[in-house]
Amino acid sequence: MTSDLAHFYQQMCVIRRLEETLLEMFSAGEINGTTHTCIGQEATAVGVISHLDAERDVIFSNHRCHGHYVAFTDDVEGLIAEVTGRATGTCGGKGGSQHLCRGNFYSNGIQGSIVPVATGIALAERERRSGAVTTVFIGDGTLGQGALYECLNMASLWRLPLWVVVENNHYAQSTPEELAVSGSIGARAAAFGIPTAQIETTDVEQIHATAGNAVERIRATGEPFFLVLDTYRFSPHSKGDDTRDPAEIEARRAFDPIGLIAARIAPDLRTQIEQSAARRVAEAREAALAAPVAGAVQA
Repeated sequence: MTSDLAHFYQQMCVIRRLEETLLEMFSAGEINGTTHTCIGQEATAVGVISHLDAERDVIFSNHRCHGHYVAFTDDVEGLIAEVTGRATGTCGGKGGSQHLCRGNFYSNGIQGSIVPVATGIALAERERRSGAVTTVFIGDGTLGQGALYECLNMASLWRLPLWVVVENNHYAQSTPEELAVSGSIGARAAAFGIPTAQIETTDVEQIHATAGNAVERIRATGEPFFLVLDTYRFSPHSKGDDTRDPAEIEARRAFDPIGLIAARIAPDLRTQIEQSAARRVAEAREAALAAPVAGAVQA
């Protein structure tokens, strides 16, 4: 077992327990607004973002952003404080679950809107000669947005260091992929002359290896890349609006990214990592609820 694998497992366990806790907190009325969890999709966040430099590279995420945020910033405490509307939150408790912003991390809940902004930032970073890679995470639902294709065209023409990562969880809210997406997802970017990789795995080590090749190519050439990852969310789109066949969800649990690598880690270390993750999230929840509410007048 490599030290990387233990680190991947630690990150994924933190993200999983965080998301489970957010669903519990929503049911308890402790969260402001909505929340979209990434339970089952942890490997895409960890496998991709492990190659990025938080001091230089830029990430644009979407409504399902918690895993990306934690993998990039390791800021569990700020995230929970943010979604509970506390002054100690990442955005002072005023951005909520879908609008996390810290350093070089940005998110927005409008599907497709982040791609033009990410393309503009990639252009700015190219002009600055910073060597930064700008990564934008989209889902299969974003493939119906025309702005995406305008941006792929510009990124290819202008040779921008833009990394488009498609997390294909096979559902756009409740619409299955086969009713909304025709043809090949990867071919969409290839039509613009953009190199593409597509893998059907939820194994974080395999994702990490493929993502590594992608980011190395972007850094070497300064040109865009399009990566399509197969994934699946076990949780509902938002909180409870789930029309999928329960048998389908259960069948996909055989490919749970956390379960896939758990057997590769020594039992004692695995237990230690899991307990540490649970403890950290529980402490972050407690601290958030004890913090002052955003905008509250102090006596």
